[in-house]
Amino acid sequence: MTTYSAPLDDIKFLLNNVLEMPSISKLPGFEDATPDMVDAILNEAARFYGEVLAPTNKLADSQGSRLDGDRVVTAPALDGIYKQIVNAGWPGLTGSRDFGGQGLPMLLSVAVDEMSQSANMAFSLCPMLTKGVVTALNIYGSSDQKKMYLSNLISGAWSGTMNLTEPQAGSDLSAVKTKATLNGDHYLLSGQKIYITWGDHDFTDNIIHLVLARTPGAPEGVKGISLFIVPKFLINDNGEAGERNDVRCVGIEHKLGIHASPTCTLSFGEKDGAIGYLIGDENQGLVYMFAMMNEARLAVGLQGISVSERAYQQAVYFAKERVQGSTPDNKNTTIIHHPDVRRMLMTMRALIESGRALTYSAFMHEDYMHKSDNKERKTYHQRRIDLLTPLVKGWCTENSVEITSLGLQIHGGMGFIEETGAAQHMRDARILPIYEGTNGIQALDLVGRKLSRDKGKAAIELLEDLSLIVRDSRVAKLEVLANSLEASLAACKEAITILLTEGKQDWTIPCASAFNVMMLMGGTAAGAMLAKSAIVASNLNDKSSGNAIFNKNKILTAIFYAEQVMPRNTAYLEAIRAGSKSIMALDVKYF
Repeated sequence: MTTYSAPLDDIKFLLNNVLEMPSISKLPGFEDATPDMVDAILNEAARFYGEVLAPTNKLADSQGSRLDGDRVVTAPALDGIYKQIVNAGWPGLTGSRDFGGQGLPMLLSVAVDEMSQSANMAFSLCPMLTKGVVTALNIYGSSDQKKMYLSNLISGAWSGTMNLTEPQAGSDLSAVKTKATLNGDHYLLSGQKIYITWGDHDFTDNIIHLVLARTPGAPEGVKGISLFIVPKFLINDNGEAGERNDVRCVGIEHKLGIHASPTCTLSFGEKDGAIGYLIGDENQGLVYMFAMMNEARLAVGLQGISVSERAYQQAVYFAKERVQGSTPDNKNTTIIHHPDVRRMLMTMRALIESGRALTYSAFMHEDYMHKSDNKERKTYHQRRIDLLTPLVKGWCTENSVEITSLGLQIHGGMGFIEETGAAQHMRDARILPIYEGTNGIQALDLVGRKLSRDKGKAAIELLEDLSLIVRDSRVAKLEVLANSLEASLAACKEAITILLTEGKQDWTIPCASAFNVMMLMGGTAAGAMLAKSAIVASNLNDKSSGNAIFNKNKILTAIFYAEQVMPRNTAYLEAIRAGSKSIMALDVKYF
């Protein structure tokens, strides 16, 4: 089975009952997001991505992309798909109305984006990165730059990319060497960027590259990096794409997964220099790029949920069809009746539903932050977004590797065979803990910035908010949820205390513990969101409201998470307590 059906029941339940779509729809500018409109958009997105894009996933993966001269040739299975997406208006869902967008909430858009990523993750990276370019230009672009680029980017007529990495500069952007020299009203760029997702293609009339580079005499390190707009085609006076700029794709990476996404090596300025335009001030590029990067990190966390959902659906289908072995009740039975297969399926289901709730909640805070006119509330939501970003990116993508691996395992030997499609989900998922900042970097960001800069204030604030779910779980008579969440919240508080105290004496302790802290806090926050879902489901059933079977299944999934997943947090805490001694004990020369 390689088809996909959007989990509409879970998405609608989450938006309308657990998160706050009805309240968000009442915020200034979101009035068009009425319940009927939201429902119609979700239904149509499910149909469109399920029927139009999802069938391309396996074939496009096998076809991949190739380089013909300096032209990128994309998978034939994708021909015409991007145009259909643009014609349907999907790229502009959250775009500013000032530039032709629909101005709808991000909480609605994240649900649509999940469907797109589940349908074909490799393809959907293209519009995903374009949204990041829009965000960066919205915040830091000049009025002329916004006027020139945003309408076409928001509509999807043009696409966008993010150009950071160089052969010698991976995660360490202080090593960036691409040069930018002032030449009249623009700059001339020269250098090479690698791992540029959808760096070149023919889907759009133009590609707008955001490029990190150094100007002559710029300070060393990250303080000397500037950000430039480098279009594939220069813009004519009439606003249309004209002459080809001096930027070329000189190679396409041969990757483990996401084969349908052309990951390019781009060469800037091989002839006269690639014409680029400075965004904001010189030497502030990294600050500007982080606007795009942070949005991309949340989007990558969503990708983890999306590819996991597709792997889960395929595993369920296979488990219900595959006859193997017997049980006391059945001589020849489908494998879904075996307890170990049920364990794997429930693990997949619980991690997906909890991760979806956690990820969507971050986008809910984005909506509140952007629309709030109260400075204190605006700051509160920004703190929450900052804290959730490494958890969503790190925890959800680590789980995506586990989930897709379980999906393959359920298929047994057939999962290891490419024809079934199960292996593709695992291959595609493996990039997620790596790009947009490896999960080790996410963990270091969590402990080194998000926890230490305010001495744990934002984290404790989050834990206190989540503690209300413990109380509500007990009111709903869901004691197992209350007890497991209470223990995990206590573990988080102890971990924070260890970092803030012992970390002062030994710098290796927070660094060595960072990954475990990220997984502990991510698993706790996601578990709390799943418990909140179960409480809502229980209350609805008490009132004989909604889908009783769906509500019961939501409660059962949350109980499974509490009993079978939440205990992992105890192990994370034990590892944090152990500190860094054994990690750092072995001399480098003995590795």
